[in-house]
Amino acid sequence: MSAVSRITAALRSDAVSGSLLIGAAVLALVWANSPLSGSYESLRSLTFGPSALHLDLSVGTWAADGLLAVFFFIVGNELKQELVHGELRDPRRAALPIAAAIGGVAVPALVFLAVNATAGGEAAGGWGIPMATDIAFAVAVLAVVGRHLPTPLRTFLLTLATVDDMCAVLVIAVAYTTGLDFTMLALAAVGLLVFGYLQNGKGRAVTRVRGVVPGWLLFGPLAVVVWALMHASGVHATIAGVAMGLLMRTRTRGGETVSPSHRTEEVLRPFSSGIALPVFALMSAGVSLSGAGGFFTSTITWGVLAGLLAGKFVGIFGATWLTNRFTSAHLNPQLAWPDIAGIAVLGGIGFTVSLLIAELSYTSEAHLTDAKGAILLASFAACVLAAVVLGRRSRHYGRLAPYHVDGPEDQAWTRA
Repeated sequence: MSAVSRITAALRSDAVSGSLLIGAAVLALVWANSPLSGSYESLRSLTFGPSALHLDLSVGTWAADGLLAVFFFIVGNELKQELVHGELRDPRRAALPIAAAIGGVAVPALVFLAVNATAGGEAAGGWGIPMATDIAFAVAVLAVVGRHLPTPLRTFLLTLATVDDMCAVLVIAVAYTTGLDFTMLALAAVGLLVFGYLQNGKGRAVTRVRGVVPGWLLFGPLAVVVWALMHASGVHATIAGVAMGLLMRTRTRGGETVSPSHRTEEVLRPFSSGIALPVFALMSAGVSLSGAGGFFTSTITWGVLAGLLAGKFVGIFGATWLTNRFTSAHLNPQLAWPDIAGIAVLGGIGFTVSLLIAELSYTSEAHLTDAKGAILLASFAACVLAAVVLGRRSRHYGRLAPYHVDGPEDQAWTRA
């Protein structure tokens, strides 16, 4: 195996990808608070791109809106595979992570508002900050500490975090966006319809097009156009990535050895893990902590901390338990409630979308510093607590691995 093949194979591992992501985030935080912070801000604010298309964006924006869309495409694509072939084919199991996501969005927002109920000015405007779970960091932490955890737990987290982020992005579009361009949004929707039709259509014209034009040349430019239209509409452009991932065809047809879904993921995952996510983290995690003198007396600080740490746990775990208890939805037999508790703690990693909403919520530099500092502190605390809980669960499953049998009737005894 060549060196390039070994590198790409390693980059398909969640553990390697997670280590790169976390390392880039730590580097960004150190760089932004060092004597070289000026060079960091200069790099992040450097703009490039075609101004005629309104794409003369900063490096930071390209990383968050452009590179991150590749990761969200892979997430949407993986969810599509699970919906068609895997764990989420059973609506009673898919209902639990979706309910968990809704609880994990609603409860933290209510907690933040309760803490800031008596605060004056714009303080209460940040209610959306603790709503979003950072899917990239959460998956990375799970990969690093949860080597022996059951595969359905990762699927639960992916579904929860994706629905959670989509809810948060919709909140941004409705509550924190002042100018939606509905024409561009409609054109993006048309582009998605064309993308889905070319992927899944069986007509003679579609077959002829796919037979003449290579897949990368047909779908690559179309994906870029859909992304650009979504970006121009004012909706967070990563939604385009999720949508196109969910539209991928996961079944083979005549002459195909693998489906387009699996082939595309095989190509894009090393790029996402080795370039897109680390660059995004490097450009997004560099939060300056200077000027945080009143940090621990601010209701914004405590609202974000309480929302991400307590609100997320109560919302995710509570919604999952209630849905399991009072509906026909049920937990995968390979999972136990302590596993879900670990995921609920992991949901407190806010970071990406939380930082974005903080920027949109506050014009006051003091308020913004309090919010960003609280996001970083809560995310770090959630990482540590989740590592403890999920690490213990991973060791538990690791001890049982030699005796594990895959039949559902043989799995119940491993859940305690």
